[in-house]
Amino acid sequence: MLVFNILFSNTFLIFFGYGYFMHIEIQLNKSVDENAGKYFDKAKKAKKKLEGARETVVKYQKQLKELQNKENFFQQQEAAKESKKAKKAANKKWYSKFHNFISSEGFVCVGGRDATQNEILIKKHTEENDLVLHTDMAGSPFFIIKDAQSKEKSCTKATIGEAAQAVACYSKAWKEGLGTADVFYVKPEQVTKEAQAGEHLSKGSFMIRCKTNYLRPKLEFAVGFLEEENDLIMGPAQTISKICKEHRIILPGREKKSQIAKKLLKDFKCGDLDEIVAKLPAGGSEVKKQKKKK
Repeated sequence: MLVFNILFSNTFLIFFGYGYFMHIEIQLNKSVDENAGKYFDKAKKAKKKLEGARETVVKYQKQLKELQNKENFFQQQEAAKESKKAKKAANKKWYSKFHNFISSEGFVCVGGRDATQNEILIKKHTEENDLVLHTDMAGSPFFIIKDAQSKEKSCTKATIGEAAQAVACYSKAWKEGLGTADVFYVKPEQVTKEAQAGEHLSKGSFMIRCKTNYLRPKLEFAVGFLEEENDLIMGPAQTISKICKEHRIILPGREKKSQIAKKLLKDFKCGDLDEIVAKLPAGGSEVKKQKKKK
């Protein structure tokens, strides 16, 4: 029920019931159709504004949803990273602080990062069934292949070659931009801290007794994508190329380690910048792209 009340000479108050009112101004010098047309035009404009407002609301609701989805995505990514870090921390081995990798035959290969670690590695972690690798170049790392001479399962030339390549890559030969380096391997009992008369062995240095076996590996490091872990692994190219279908060969070069690490992150779209930098050989490098294996 509509109730009209005259307030002024040309203004009406329309009561719609339930406490709702509307003021309508009537031009007495115009016809009913002209007055109605005026409000019809206003109604059309109001309708357009309402439709525009609805479209704006829908637009911003869509944008809000997209932002929420992105936020959820980043939260999930961050949670996944934290989970991966926690998993790595839980699975940390005693050799995690050293240079290390698992050979293609499954043998743990560990190397010293500096003179102090060389000393610790040989004195505390080398056992009779291991093999020890080193170079004749000063400042090079000692590497050991754990249980390489075990009666149950001894390593083959494949693992020895991979460990030798790791020694070469982490030696001064990399900084000098060499293509190859001479690496020898011996049994633990051939390595001693007892110097000859009149000689002194500095920290991280040892005497090698008796016969040595030499290899001449190429200086080729590699970074590969491990599908099972959805992560990157790094080590000598001989190992990574056997384990990972998708990998990149790293050679001695002129680019800084940080630049190489950023390229690898962009290329693989996964991994940790600091971890890559820490595992790359010291000195300049360059990336040589490899084709995927079929």
